[in-house]
Amino acid sequence: MPAGLNRALLTVAGVVIAIVLAIAISSVAITAAGASPLDAFAAFFDFGDSERAQSNGMAAFLNRAVPLFIAGLAVSVGFRMNLFNIGVEGQYRLAAIVAAYVGSTFTAPAPIQIAVIIIVAAATGGLYALIPAVMKVTRGVNEVIATIMLNYIAISLTAYLVRGPFAGERAAGQLTTTTPKLPESAMFPNLNFIFDWFGLVAPTRGGGLQGFLLVAIVLGVIVWIVLERTRFGFDVKASGLNGPAALASGVNPKKMIIAAMVMSGGIAGLIGLPEILGDKGAFNSNFTAGLGFLGIAVALLGRNKPVGIAFAALLFAFLDRAQGSLQFAGVPSSVVTIIQAVIVLLVVIANEVTNRLALRIEERRAAQQLGRDNDPVEVTA
Repeated sequence: MPAGLNRALLTVAGVVIAIVLAIAISSVAITAAGASPLDAFAAFFDFGDSERAQSNGMAAFLNRAVPLFIAGLAVSVGFRMNLFNIGVEGQYRLAAIVAAYVGSTFTAPAPIQIAVIIIVAAATGGLYALIPAVMKVTRGVNEVIATIMLNYIAISLTAYLVRGPFAGERAAGQLTTTTPKLPESAMFPNLNFIFDWFGLVAPTRGGGLQGFLLVAIVLGVIVWIVLERTRFGFDVKASGLNGPAALASGVNPKKMIIAAMVMSGGIAGLIGLPEILGDKGAFNSNFTAGLGFLGIAVALLGRNKPVGIAFAALLFAFLDRAQGSLQFAGVPSSVVTIIQAVIVLLVVIANEVTNRLALRIEERRAAQQLGRDNDPVEVTA
């Protein structure tokens, strides 16, 4: 069996075993909470009784997966450079409010309006990620510490902006504050027609199936091409694995650190756009938080590969969507967090175990091949 296929099969086996163990461990936690594991796992597949509820549930599931996938991509770029960009949380929230405000200040045809908002979001996230990158290459400041501190600054700055300079008009009786509403041309078209293809009722909740799903798919393909099929991607990986060796081969690791962090921040800037352009039409004080931290888990679970990150995002979204169903079944919604944490922990352990097994198998094959090459050759008269 080829070495690549052997490693892939070991990886898949490790993930499957990890998920099975996670289900077993989670069952113990559910039982300890005084609930039935069977009721809990049945709730995960409960999308509702009516056709409309089922369509809304499926749309909510996919809509949740999109920002998680983008967050995982953002984190994975840093991981490729051996950088831990914890600042994705602050980068996407700051980028979201700046893009929402800028988009509300003018009106243009939909393609131009949406393109400007996307560019502003990516530029804001990239520029904010540039700060810890410059600190690292010029002063040796650890990016983990820098990005954690910058997260607090971004979150506090965002809270100030949405209540101050970027605040829109608050309707009577409304408790949340928002940026000015985006014009209709800024709203991304939904993909509800896909449900018609399968003879299903179109979803109505949360703007339906958000069209930003297509942007996420295109972004995943672009990231895969850049990191796997270009010189830039090779330089990023080489610099992350061994900076001095990369420098000796003509690659400047400091430039790669800056490039990787800016690229990671630029992708992070897009995380909040599905909610703004597909549902809310503005940034508000109740904007979805925590996606940057979840992106770390999604990237780890997906092994920093766009395809793996896509499956990890779908898994996390599937678990998150079930929180309401779990409460109706009398199961604490915190079970979802337990399952997610256990899966990530076990998959990381499984990855390490499978990598070592694959390495041993490859070393054994190499030794056997070397032994065959050194066998004496019989010479016949």
